[in-house]
Amino acid sequence: MKKLSKDAYGGVKGKEYVPYVKNNKGANGGTLIIIFGILLSAIFAASTAYSGMKVGLTVAAGIPGSIIGSGLVSMFIKSKNILSKNILSGMSSGGESIASGMIFVLPSIILIGGKINFIEGVVVGVTAVLFSIGATSLVQNYLLVEEHGELIYPEAMAISESLVASDAGGDSLKNMGIGFGISGILTALTTSVFGVMNNVVSYISHDFYKSKLEIEANPMLSGIGFIVGLKVAMTMFAGSLLTNFALIPLIGYFSELANTSATVWDASQLLINEISVNEIASSYAKYIGAGMMISGGIIGAVKLIPTIINSISQTLKARSANQGASDASGILVLLAGVVMTFIMGFIISKNLLITIVASMLSLILSLLFAIVSGRLTGTIGTSNLPVSGMTIASLVIMTLVFVTMGWKTTEHNIILLLFATFVVIVIAVAGSYMQAQKATFIMGGSSSEMLKYFLLSGVVGVVVVVGVISLLAPQIAITGENAPFAVPQANLMATLTSGIMQGKLPWLMIIVGIVFGIIFFLLELPVMSIAVGAYLPIATTSIILIGALVKVFVEKISKDEAIREERMTNGISLSSGLIAGGSIIGLIGIILHITGVIKPGTPRGIFSGNSGAYIMLILLIACSLLPILKTKGKSGGSSDETPRD
Repeated sequence: MKKLSKDAYGGVKGKEYVPYVKNNKGANGGTLIIIFGILLSAIFAASTAYSGMKVGLTVAAGIPGSIIGSGLVSMFIKSKNILSKNILSGMSSGGESIASGMIFVLPSIILIGGKINFIEGVVVGVTAVLFSIGATSLVQNYLLVEEHGELIYPEAMAISESLVASDAGGDSLKNMGIGFGISGILTALTTSVFGVMNNVVSYISHDFYKSKLEIEANPMLSGIGFIVGLKVAMTMFAGSLLTNFALIPLIGYFSELANTSATVWDASQLLINEISVNEIASSYAKYIGAGMMISGGIIGAVKLIPTIINSISQTLKARSANQGASDASGILVLLAGVVMTFIMGFIISKNLLITIVASMLSLILSLLFAIVSGRLTGTIGTSNLPVSGMTIASLVIMTLVFVTMGWKTTEHNIILLLFATFVVIVIAVAGSYMQAQKATFIMGGSSSEMLKYFLLSGVVGVVVVVGVISLLAPQIAITGENAPFAVPQANLMATLTSGIMQGKLPWLMIIVGIVFGIIFFLLELPVMSIAVGAYLPIATTSIILIGALVKVFVEKISKDEAIREERMTNGISLSSGLIAGGSIIGLIGIILHITGVIKPGTPRGIFSGNSGAYIMLILLIACSLLPILKTKGKSGGSSDETPRD
C-alpha cells in the first residue's frame, strides 16, 4: 500500500520535502467539488452548532470530512484525485470551525434578552473569516515550511494518512452512514421529534440528601463520548459528581436552616428553605461552575503567555520570500478583513467612537490570538485548542474597556458580544485553516487553492450557523435545569459581561468556583474540563461517559492489534455518524415543531418513565456496539485514519 514518507513527519527541511503528489496539477472535479464542499461545510456547521450548544463540546471535522470526501470522490468523480479529497476535508473543517467559535459567544445575546440580527451576524462572521485567513497567511510559510518537523500538526497528519489510506474509506463511509441512521431513528423516537419514548433515566432525592442522577439516552452525546475518550469523559463526569453529590446536597442542607422569609437571590418568589434540587442547581450551583470556567480560562490564558511571546518573536524572524502568490492572496484577504472590521463596527454600533475603539481592540486581540492558535495547532491539534481561555481573556479585557468608557447598557453589551464573536471566530478559524494548509503542504496541493475553497466554506458556515442560532433562539432563551440547550460557554460569556457591566454578578458563588478552579490547577487537574462538567447537567456527562466506556469495552475485547485498530477506526466513523444524525434530525424536529407540521407526542406505557429510558439506553448501546464488533480485520489494513484524541 502507498504510504506517506517518513519525511512528512520531519527529518528534512521543509523546502526539501517531496510531497505525496509530486506533480501538482490541482484538485480535479470542478463544479462537483464545489457542490460537495458547500454541502459538507453546511452539514458540519449545522451539526456542530446544534451539538455544541447542547453539550459545550465540538468534534473536529477534518478526519470525518476526509473520509466522506474520499467516498464522494470515489463514487461521483472520474479522476479519483486525492487532492480533491483534501479540498473536501478542508472545506468540512471550514464549516465546523465557524460553529466551534460562534456558539461560544453569539447565543449570549439571546441569554441577556437581546435579539440576533441575521445580517449583522453574517457580516461579523464573514469579516472574522477574512481577517483570520489573512492574518494566519502572514505566518503560514514559516509555521508550515520552515518549522516542518518541529511543529507536527498531529491532526493534519492524521488527515493526510486518512487520505492516503482512502481505499479503506468505503468501510468508514458505510459505518458513518449506519451511525447516522441509528442516531436519526432513536432521536426521532424521543421527545425531540415524535416524543413516543422517554430517554432520560432520572433519580432525584428531595429529602435529607438532596441530589440528582440522570442519564440521557442520547446517541449524539454517546458518539461524542466515544470520540473524546475515557479521560475527558471521566473528567467531565467528575465535575458533575462534584455539583450533584457534594455542592447541591450541601447547599440543600443549609437552605433548610434559612429564615422562613428568606428568598432565593434571583427569584424573590421562592423561599430558600423550600427550594428543590433543580432550583438549587440553576440559582446557585451553576454559578459556582461558571466561576470554575472563569478560573480555567484565565489560568489557560496565563499559561499561554510564553507561547504568545515565542510566537511573536518567531514570527518577526520569519522570512516571507517564499510562496509569493499565496502571500499576495493572503495580504489582500487580510486588508479586506481589516477594512471590513471598521465597516462591521459601524454597522453594529452606529457610533464612530465605539467603532474605532472596539475595532482596534478586536483587531489587536484577534491578530495576537490567531498567531497563537495557528502555532498551538501544530503541537496539540484543533480539538484541544484552548479557545475558551483565549476568548475569556479577550472578553474580560474588552468588557473592562467598555466599562471604563461608560458603555454599560444592554445595547452596549450586545455590541460588545458581537465584537467578541468576531474575536472567537478568528481564533477558531485560524487553527483549522493552518491545519488544512498543513495537510495541503503534505499532500502536495496548492495553498492558494485551499485558501479559496476554505474561504468559501467559511462563508457558507457563517450563513448556516447564524441561521441555526436564529432559528433556535426561542429554545436557547429557555434557561434553568431543563433548558433544551445548555450553551455553557455562551452562558458564561453572558454572565461575565452583564455581571461586570450591571453589577448583577453573584460574586460569592463565582469566587467559590474560582477557588475550586485554583485548587484543581494546583492539583494538576484539567480545570476547564471539570468546570464544564460541573456546569452541564449530569444527564449529559453521564451518557458521554457511557460512550467512552463503549470505546474501552471494544478495546479490551479486541485482543488482535489489527482487529482492534480497525474497530477503533470504524468506531470513530460510526460515532461521527451518530453525532451528525442526532444533530441534523434534532434540528429538523425543532423546525417541524416550530412550523406546526408535527406535534410531539407523550410517551405511554412501558415507553414512559425510567422503563422507556432504559429501553432506549439498551438499544443505543447495542446498536453502537454491533456494527463495530462485526469487524473481523483485514490483512494489510491500515489504521492511520484513526484520529488522535
